[in-house]
Amino acid sequence: MKDEELEQYLEAGRIAARTLHAGAAMVKPGRSVLEVVDGIEAMILEAGAEIAFPLNLSFNEDAAHDTASAGDERTFSAGDLIKLDLGVAIDGRIADTALSVDLSGHDALVAASAAALDRAIALVRPGVTASELGAAIQAEIEGRGFLPVANLTGHGLAPYQIHTAPTIPNVGIAGGAVLEEGMAIAIEPFATTGSGRVSDRMRTEIYQQIAIKPVRLPSAKRILGEIRERRGMPFSRRWLPQEKVEIALSTLLKSGVLYGYPVLHDVAGSFVSQAEHTLIVTADGCIVTTHHG
Repeated sequence: MKDEELEQYLEAGRIAARTLHAGAAMVKPGRSVLEVVDGIEAMILEAGAEIAFPLNLSFNEDAAHDTASAGDERTFSAGDLIKLDLGVAIDGRIADTALSVDLSGHDALVAASAAALDRAIALVRPGVTASELGAAIQAEIEGRGFLPVANLTGHGLAPYQIHTAPTIPNVGIAGGAVLEEGMAIAIEPFATTGSGRVSDRMRTEIYQQIAIKPVRLPSAKRILGEIRERRGMPFSRRWLPQEKVEIALSTLLKSGVLYGYPVLHDVAGSFVSQAEHTLIVTADGCIVTTHHG
């Protein structure tokens, strides 16, 4: 990795860490979800960076991929466990980081995903396999009486690309990619009181352009114009002109131009915590770009 590219990753990480912790302080009982999401995304833009993906703000048994909808009327309540997962890009170099905000009663679960992340980071260096990281994450979470979410993973990062190889599992698996110097990776353990697997909800607020094809519908063309500058990075339905947005999105999904990310949830009544950092693998270990403070 060239020095200039590393500095972009580091700058994205500094902005991401600062923004995530400032955003976490905004999550309080009675506050508006829409106000918090808009506020956190505005902080990224005010810092002179790009939003790498819409702020994920997921409640309780929901693990990932929720965000505010246009006109969202939800508020936070005492007892909620909120995951904040944000992405910052500088010239396409991405910092992806997350934490869990406990609005009471979930300290041990929040500590489990955070400790699992620390344990995995301590192992990172060239030659270590992704499966070794997964086994360490699983052992830490299960040792605290919870389950890791087996079908969610960490991932590699590349310019303008949120999810690339290698996959970093949250459980021990056979084989797995070998870490190499210069890799940018995000490790994101999820701990749950539920089943240890997530499934799709009907709700989808986050989309990504995955193909370029001609479209005839004017409202669909308008959406493609709106998202062109994102260069394939995910976007929120909330960011789009709302007139005829449903028809346009439906058309673009059916034609394979867009991909939708449904909200992912564990079983009703369960709680999921998340922690995440972005790292650059170095010759003798790693640099955590999203370390706070």
